[in-house]
Amino acid sequence: MTRTWFITGASAGFGRLLTEKLLARGDKVAATLRKDGALDDLKRDHGDRLLVVSLDLTDTDAIYRAVKAAHDTMGRIDVVVSNAGYGLFGAAEELDSAAIRKQIDTNLIGSIELIRAVLPLLRSQGGGRILQVSSEGGQIAYPGFSAYHATKWGIEGFVEAVRQEVASFGIELTLVEPGPTRTNFGAGLVLAEPTETYEQTPTGELRRAFMAGEFSIKGDPDKMTDAMIDVVDVSPAPRRLTLGAGAYSSISKALEERQAELEAQKDIAIASDS
Repeated sequence: MTRTWFITGASAGFGRLLTEKLLARGDKVAATLRKDGALDDLKRDHGDRLLVVSLDLTDTDAIYRAVKAAHDTMGRIDVVVSNAGYGLFGAAEELDSAAIRKQIDTNLIGSIELIRAVLPLLRSQGGGRILQVSSEGGQIAYPGFSAYHATKWGIEGFVEAVRQEVASFGIELTLVEPGPTRTNFGAGLVLAEPTETYEQTPTGELRRAFMAGEFSIKGDPDKMTDAMIDVVDVSPAPRRLTLGAGAYSSISKALEERQAELEAQKDIAIASDS
């Protein structure tokens, strides 16, 4: 079945791969990006089946204009992939307030407004799918990524609520939680100015490991994007799609630890009622 997709952050990484694969199989794609010209080759090859829209997710009005332009041009939107975002690294004290605001405006507010923009259109056509790209960092946390984790944990809570609000309209949402992946995430990482205070802490250790390139990243973006495309045919839509052995292991461990802590406080919780 031919579908029409709306994908943010399509200039590279998951967004670019998804756009390539979907066009190759005959689907139509409205792809948003900030880097002009990044999809010119695909536009030449696929013509009207690809609509390229310039979009900065920190501009809420532009999000609504982009969604309307895609819907007006393509006629409908079957699947939305909210993919655009980036990472900000540094201990909470090291982060600049403006950098924190931009991280939240892009990753969290931008994703929220995109979902809000597409809901009326999906509802009017009788349903649709939304894939919200989160991260293993939506369920676990690493030192130095506090602002990034705030956006991912935040969007997971938003999606959990919205999926209940719109289920009766035939709209289904899935959170995609990849682990470390061979994309350009690291190249786009924004680094706070390091301070001596945190040099000998877990944040400093992680920063040095980044700089030294000591991480072995096994996540295969080709296999992960295949899984993202395939999950759209799964009914009912799963709440989450975890991608990568590392993500599975880290999330599983975190859930087990939280469950153990919850059980340890069971008597306190129950005794707190009147």
